[in-house]
Amino acid sequence: MTSPRIQSLSRRLFLGSSAVVAASLYVPGVFAEELVKTPAQTEGPFYPDKLPLDTDNDLLVINDKLTPGVGEITYLSGRILDSKGNPIRNAAVEIWQCDNGGAYLHSKTGNAEKADKNFQGFGRFVTGSTGEYLFRTIKPVPYPGRSPHVHFKIKLKGKDVLTTQCYIKGHPGNEKDGIWRNMRDEKIRDSVTVDFVPIKESKIGELAAKFDLVLGVTPEA
Repeated sequence: MTSPRIQSLSRRLFLGSSAVVAASLYVPGVFAEELVKTPAQTEGPFYPDKLPLDTDNDLLVINDKLTPGVGEITYLSGRILDSKGNPIRNAAVEIWQCDNGGAYLHSKTGNAEKADKNFQGFGRFVTGSTGEYLFRTIKPVPYPGRSPHVHFKIKLKGKDVLTTQCYIKGHPGNEKDGIWRNMRDEKIRDSVTVDFVPIKESKIGELAAKFDLVLGVTPEA
């Protein structure tokens, strides 16, 4: 078991280097000429009705607690792009998802009595010059009526410009999920369905997922 001291150090290193790590994922010229606009999807009923005091990009540890949230550790990253494929700087990226037991950070969530008090449930990240974002969270899990997913909201200059969801590629629950299934266009569906793959160097089974979001706007300079 990882000691509390090492956990605390790992958290500080993650928060201090996350922007650098995310930026390193950018390789110029990798995008096709025609980008698929990320589809807008429902916010759902469980956007936090009371935001936590800790809203950073590490959802596994709340403030200075020593006990991490339960779940498969996942580094969820990507870039925010405009309609022409240019990176968008200073975009506020918000994510929220249920904990490993299916409970959201919301007063009306199901399974509230078993909610993981050590899982932050919500996080924010402001993109840098290459439009990058990075979160440390858990691999999403299903709950009654839905396949596993992570909610995303993108804000520019304080205004909501896109709300969508990210799904696990190949998950058997996708075909039974009404929201996922209602995306009839395969390219659009593929744009929000991503691989969660093991990190080879990780000794504790960590995963990585890359999800780029393409906005249908070109921000003003």
